[in-house]
Amino acid sequence: MFQKAQHKHRHVSWQHSYQQKLRLYDTVALLLAVSLAQALRFGWLQGLLHVDTLLPVPYWFVGLVLAVVWWGWLELRGTREVRLIGNGAEEAKQVVTASLTLFAAIAIASYALDVPTARGYILIALPVGTVVLLAGRMTARRQLILRRAKGQNMSRTMVVGRFPGAVELVGELQERPDAGFNPVAVYMPTSHHRLPASLSSVRLPHNALAAQDRPSVSGIVQACREHDVETLVMAAAVPLSTTEIRHLGWALADERIRLVMNTGLTDIAGPRIHTQQLAGLPLIHVATPRFTRAKKTVKRLIDIVGSLTALVLLSPVMIGLAVLVRAHDGGPALFAQERVGIDGTRFRMLKFRSMYVDAEERKAALLATNESEGGVLFKMKDDPRVTKPGTWMRRYSLDELPQFINVLNGTMSLVGPRPPLASEVDKYEQHVYRRLRVRPGITGLWQVSGRSDLDWNQSVRLDLYYVENWSPVQDLVIMLRTVRAVFASDGAY
Repeated sequence: MFQKAQHKHRHVSWQHSYQQKLRLYDTVALLLAVSLAQALRFGWLQGLLHVDTLLPVPYWFVGLVLAVVWWGWLELRGTREVRLIGNGAEEAKQVVTASLTLFAAIAIASYALDVPTARGYILIALPVGTVVLLAGRMTARRQLILRRAKGQNMSRTMVVGRFPGAVELVGELQERPDAGFNPVAVYMPTSHHRLPASLSSVRLPHNALAAQDRPSVSGIVQACREHDVETLVMAAAVPLSTTEIRHLGWALADERIRLVMNTGLTDIAGPRIHTQQLAGLPLIHVATPRFTRAKKTVKRLIDIVGSLTALVLLSPVMIGLAVLVRAHDGGPALFAQERVGIDGTRFRMLKFRSMYVDAEERKAALLATNESEGGVLFKMKDDPRVTKPGTWMRRYSLDELPQFINVLNGTMSLVGPRPPLASEVDKYEQHVYRRLRVRPGITGLWQVSGRSDLDWNQSVRLDLYYVENWSPVQDLVIMLRTVRAVFASDGAY
């Protein structure tokens, strides 16, 4: 019989407070949504007094009931659970799914029971309510991230696993404070390994240094108690049997400690991961990335429509920039450079010229001052070859506007990996060639994640993630994030 823990009141006050804040934000959002729906459908004053001829109650009462049911449904669907705290994409997905499910049920019930409802009211309340709900969640999440950047609202975490996997996982958690895990202890079954200096802030429980080949359930639970752990994270290939993991899960549940398991899978988007129960064991299926003909057609249609729209709307700006570049030093307005595209094909990428006409000849003398790690890319924050107009054009990515022509002619895409030079491709490791399986893009994950501030390995990892997990929704998100990245001019030089 498991002994009940005597210290169940852990440091979860911030989680409870955050959930209470979400409940308050949802209440305000839903009351605002039904009020707007009623006002837009019936008018401000008439909306308060309106009574449907077939419905014996005023619509303000209907709106109030809808708001209460909607709020309760969000609670029942778990949209405010601790596991979603700070996870923006999954939280938004759960809120949208719950809202659509509720209104679908209302529509079916109204039709089946022949209950008269104002369809215009429903058609207004659903989108307005969903948008306002998401805005409230986004506000709360931003406040949470700011606190976590200061070391607040973090979950005290212990990592269990073998060396060096456990140490690597600790490092990853420390690099992402926005995820909310504060690794305060590491439980490893070997005693002769020490944490590297970069992880010196992580403490080792004394019983993690026992001279044993495998950790024990009782030892892990005792270490959690000693360090007042709120979340236990298991690294991949943890040296525990399935029976021990089950017993550990029970013990942690009694201690009110969350259990998180790392599968060891990296750079795989959620839609590609599926779970299946087999004889009580949760099996994980990872879908093979496939760029089908249908997906290629959809992406190409988006590129054509997007590039045509951009060229029409931005043509006055592009004409002005062309005149400015040419007037500065008398050189050509456009610069065409050979790049490597999909499947290794070569094409001429267009840009507004941001460097002097002899920039390529001067590059050889500057190779010793290359600031890019890895030696594949060439980057300088204060490149003397950049013209004065080129400096601010690069800062706001205005020099890349002619690439919409490349998108229209099919050599590039709106979103994709960075278009590499042939000299860079010659230095690729074998696995890096996978980034050439799709068309290069004007923007991409590298653009919205730091641009030139990223080192070579980070850029490759982001590009390969995009290639493996492409979707139209991901492209839309990247384009929206690009607008913010361009105006912030982070990592642009």
